[in-house]
Amino acid sequence: MTCYRNHQTLFGLCLLLFLFTSPLLATENQTDQECFESRDGMSQVRVREISPGLANVKCSSTTGGVLWWGDPFAGTIPMGDMDIEADYSNEEAVVKPREPELDKNKMLTICSMACHDGNYVPIPHSKTPRPLKMHLDTVPDAMNLKHGKGNIWCLDCHHLVERTKLIDNFGYSISFNQPQKLCGKCHGQVYRAWRDGLHGKRIGMWDKGGKKRWWVCTECHNPHDVEQKERNSGFAQLRPEPAPNLPKGMVNADHERMHHGAHPDETGHE
Repeated sequence: MTCYRNHQTLFGLCLLLFLFTSPLLATENQTDQECFESRDGMSQVRVREISPGLANVKCSSTTGGVLWWGDPFAGTIPMGDMDIEADYSNEEAVVKPREPELDKNKMLTICSMACHDGNYVPIPHSKTPRPLKMHLDTVPDAMNLKHGKGNIWCLDCHHLVERTKLIDNFGYSISFNQPQKLCGKCHGQVYRAWRDGLHGKRIGMWDKGGKKRWWVCTECHNPHDVEQKERNSGFAQLRPEPAPNLPKGMVNADHERMHHGAHPDETGHE
């Protein structure tokens, strides 16, 4: 009897050890993988170990998105000065820099110097929209730009001379790291909601003055494909994660479909 109990205890300890180490094994297996934080292809992050047994992020095997962050502030920079006083003026707000992601293959820099140098592609004398012969692979419907429903075009957002910069209403350049300054030119209501934390995504500390990671507009939205084909929505649909396992002893989730309140059900009972 004692031997049986010892084996039972040993089995339980082994089971606990497996449960505690399996996430670490999964982390090790995911090292050097790449998954996305918000928008696939534009917010990629590579899995790496930040401390023994702890990865910076964990990737979903279903969607390829980040499930959780071991260090939400890894690779971030201060948001920088904003024109309007808000939370980020008094709290430590950080963002992931967009310029390295946009220019990771150096094509943006190369094209700006080789093509948009004012000679090979002359600086336009007019902002009147015209058909594009290039960039048709990166800008869906480039011949009939959907963003703005035909009321804006490239040089309303991109700097006339510095093609590695965006532009504000006064002609001054805006870093790709702060696209909210550009988007706020037209989307004022959404920009205010984002500024107040009602729109977009943030993670980090809850306390006043605590460090928070903010997601900027282009981490979630594709400015060149705002309609997402026929959906007329700026967000692409993502496959949902699988439902969590039911607690031990439960065979279904009918308890979550129960009617609450005093309304009688189909049987006439309260």
